[in-house]
Formats: sequence, C-alpha cells, structure tokens
Amino acid sequence: MIELRTPTEIEQMRPAGEFVAGVLHQLREWTEVGTNLLDIDAEARRMIAERGATSCYVDYAPSFGRGPFGKVICTSINDAVLHGLPHDYALRDGDLVSLDFAVSVDGWVADSAVSFVVGTPREEDLALIATTEKALAAGIAAARADARLGDISHAIGQVCRRDGHRVNLEFGGHGVGREMHGDPHVLNDGRPGKGMRLRPGLVIAIEPWLMLGTAKLDVDEDGWTLRSQNGRRGAHSEHTIAVTEGDPIVLTARQS
Repeated sequence: MIELRTPTEIEQMRPAGEFVAGVLHQLREWTEVGTNLLDIDAEARRMIAERGATSCYVDYAPSFGRGPFGKVICTSINDAVLHGLPHDYALRDGDLVSLDFAVSVDGWVADSAVSFVVGTPREEDLALIATTEKALAAGIAAARADARLGDISHAIGQVCRRDGHRVNLEFGGHGVGREMHGDPHVLNDGRPGKGMRLRPGLVIAIEPWLMLGTAKLDVDEDGWTLRSQNGRRGAHSEHTIAVTEGDPIVLTARQS
C-alpha cells in the first residue's frame, strides 16, 4: 500500500534524514586505506546507540537474503555493489567503497547510500560514481507532483545509458516511511509518462546503482553481498526524498 505523508509528518522525518546523512558524511571522512569493514560497522553502531536510533538492517531478513543481516550498515567493496555484509577486510589503496545506511529515528526511517574511493582512484571508478550521482540528481529532479513514476525511472536510465551503462531492474528504489521498504518500487529505467501519478506526500528512496560492463549479478557465499557477474566494479548512490507541491525535499542531503 502506498501511503502519503502530511507536511507535518515530512517534517517529523527530517531528523532521521539528517542523522543518516551525518553518519555517512562522517564515515566517508573517517574511512581510509587500512580501515577494516568491521570497524566501519562498529562506528556506525556506536553512532546509532549514541543517537538512540534503531538500525533497519540488523534484524532485516527478506526473502532474497540469508537473514537476519546482523550488521547495521552495508559495506560493498569493488565488484560488490549492493547489500555488502561487513566482514574482516582491511581496505586497500584504490578500493571502491559503497556504504548503504538506514535507520529509524522516533519511528521514521531514512535510507541513503554513497560511493567513494580510498587512496589512489582509477578514472573509470570516478566516472562510474559520477554517473550514479548524476542519475540520482536526474531522478530527484523528475520527482514532482503530477509527474509519473516512470518519469523518475526514465530520467535515471537515460543518464546511465547515455554514459554507456547497462541497467539492472532487479533492485531499485522504494517507498520509505515507518518501515525501510514499502511501495512503490522505483525502477532505475523505465518509460516516461507511465506508472502511478506522483502526489505530494510521497516519500521514496531513489537509488541508481551500476556495474562496469554488465547488468548481471551473482550472490556471494555470505548469502547477502551482490557482486557483478563479470568481476568488475560497481557504485551506488541513494537519497530519501519527499514529493511536495513544489521542489522535492532531499531528506538525506549531505554536507559537501
């Protein structure tokens, strides 16, 4: 069921969005060559406890994973692009890192993801990350009242395809509210003018993700981590946004 939020409820969602944005900003600044993925999870766990928030991941056990997830943040490295389960791995020079983080604050959820490189970057990695960020911005710009859900999907896919990438439609954006995942499902490619009409009060996560040279995934032995089938790298960008009578509100906007 798709639920629309009142302006008051959207304001009540802001603290969750600000917290998620702040944690991702701090973790990005803190993470470097040599940082262990388990330490990233521990630091995120510490910040959750300090804020009095609730992790959306630790008890998460959907049909597609080998749940419960057991950690509070997704850490996807290099050829891993989604649902990366933190494990004992120290980051190496040039690793491409994607962090995906969702929590509930005062009963409201926010969800966001960021990708970056530690140490010396490869140009193709920076270009891939930039494409996901451009696609995210295009999807957000299309999220306006009286537009269609397909307009968001088309805007995302157009950027990805223009930059030469194939788009996977198995995983994408989703409704956000009292729970992390709700309706509608937001595909990362689609046809403009199709799908449900967007109404003020719709709160969704928009999350383009891409892999170099493929749109096909393999599931890691841990039962969670999704990797590119060709072994090449992936990137992921995500924000939680609210549709309004005017411009969309990016609830998880981070510091630059």
